[in-house]
Amino acid sequence: MRICILLTLGAITICQTPIYAQQDIQKQLQRQLIMAEDGSVIELPAGRYQLSSTLSLEGKKKVLIKGAGMDKTILNFKGQSEGAEGLRVSNAQDIIIRDLTVQDTKGDGIKTMNVTGITFKQVKVEWTGTPAKENGAYGLYPVQCQQVLIDSCTAIGASDAGLYVGQSKDIVVRNCLAKNNVAGIEIENSLHAEVYDNEATENTGGILVFDLPDLVQKKGGYVKVFNNNIHHNNFPNFAPKGNTVAKVPAGTGVMILATNHVEVFNNKIHYNNSAGTAIISYFMTENPIKDSTYTPYPATVYIHDNDYIRDHVKFQGKGRIGLMFKFKLGFGKNVPHIFYDGILNKDWTDASGQYKPEYRICIADNKNASFANLDAGNKFKNVSRDAELYNCSNPVTTTTTVKSGD
Repeated sequence: MRICILLTLGAITICQTPIYAQQDIQKQLQRQLIMAEDGSVIELPAGRYQLSSTLSLEGKKKVLIKGAGMDKTILNFKGQSEGAEGLRVSNAQDIIIRDLTVQDTKGDGIKTMNVTGITFKQVKVEWTGTPAKENGAYGLYPVQCQQVLIDSCTAIGASDAGLYVGQSKDIVVRNCLAKNNVAGIEIENSLHAEVYDNEATENTGGILVFDLPDLVQKKGGYVKVFNNNIHHNNFPNFAPKGNTVAKVPAGTGVMILATNHVEVFNNKIHYNNSAGTAIISYFMTENPIKDSTYTPYPATVYIHDNDYIRDHVKFQGKGRIGLMFKFKLGFGKNVPHIFYDGILNKDWTDASGQYKPEYRICIADNKNASFANLDAGNKFKNVSRDAELYNCSNPVTTTTTVKSGD
């Protein structure tokens, strides 16, 4: 079954790339989403659609929502009065969203929840104008989903994360651009993810892999980040206060927070002028931990064969982490490309006080890379720049299966 929205509203015709009348097109689009049968194709022709309310699709299978192309079919939510998301998809299976742009939503751009088989392809989500804390938190926002593919998408201006996958399983993020977000790409409390062939630039932090407390899915891991161009992520942090990402220092390339089984390799990590790569525990956020089932330590992390360059400048990040670098650590302009907070879980250590092999942090064969263990658990008393203890390998074994989205 094929549903094609081809409208002529008054004297406005689609061949002239129209701006559709808000009230009429809002009703028309939502009606098509409600009435769509399993297997439907919903086409949106080229044009700029001015919308005021969230569009929602629920309980459907094998539905394709297709525009005429990124930057050709534009759903604009400036001044949105009802709902927060631009498009919300829930409790569904095998949904494809492609070839369109969502702009200026009050909250998240496109949110999908409890969907098995969700594909975003050639989708742009952006907040126009100067990036600001009033922008929506997430661009693409699949949460509690399985078989997630984000391919050839763009996210600009999110006040939390542009391309975000949370509490999900079997994930591929590839061929995407994330720019001028607080976090460019974020994988959070998610299992079996591959993030590759993306460009993350001019964000506060380029690519983040986090495990956080107080969430339904407690533990993520088995994440590979490779073949990405992660550069010039020095944008001032504009996240609202209280958000975890509000503590990410401007100038962060890759940050791994309290996650296990993460492999970062073959990336260009250039000109991120605070931390090329940071491996830290949740304790560094200084937030209290009330979740008794949460593990706040990173483990089984392998950073290898990346290429590092940074400007010869002081640590660029502000806040308490910035002050720590300025006053406690005294790195000056010789800031390490890779740093590890060094806070250990004693339950994972051997007789020598170091991590057992199955938990080790391994850093090897990187180009132009300097390193520091901050000894944060000992009030930074014994900062070490010797990486020899971490010269090991700990590759991640994972199989990630997603559908192509074509």
